[in-house]
Amino acid sequence: MSEFEPKIVAFFCNWCTFTAADLAGTSRLTYPPNIKIIRVMCSGMVDPKYVIKAFLNGADGVLIGGCWPGDCHYINGNLKARRRVALLTELLSQYGIGPERLWLRWIAASEGTMLKEVAEQMTASIKKLGPSELNKPQAMVA
Repeated sequence: MSEFEPKIVAFFCNWCTFTAADLAGTSRLTYPPNIKIIRVMCSGMVDPKYVIKAFLNGADGVLIGGCWPGDCHYINGNLKARRRVALLTELLSQYGIGPERLWLRWIAASEGTMLKEVAEQMTASIKKLGPSELNKPQAMVA
């Protein structure tokens, strides 16, 4: 059997984290291909149902990236994201998805190296955890 490769869905703010991913690419920094990026205008626009849907559709982890507090182009969108993630971790834990599978990170547009490090750290962390509880085959109940 081959080694487990996690599937990570990443919601990145257009103005900061997505730009950092672009910088990482133009700087020829490589990070694991496990992360599939979805660009959103602001991390505060990541609706909790998007995160839940990602897990239900096979994601082993979800990464939300936004501007540093105080630098949000939408004033306080990243603070809204922080509140939502706090509530989501409580909700997801009730379904066997631990808080270590949902990450929120502040990554500025100029921090391509930090994006690379976060991607590597999250991939390694999820690899250690193994597949999400929602992705494991369920035993048949008689």
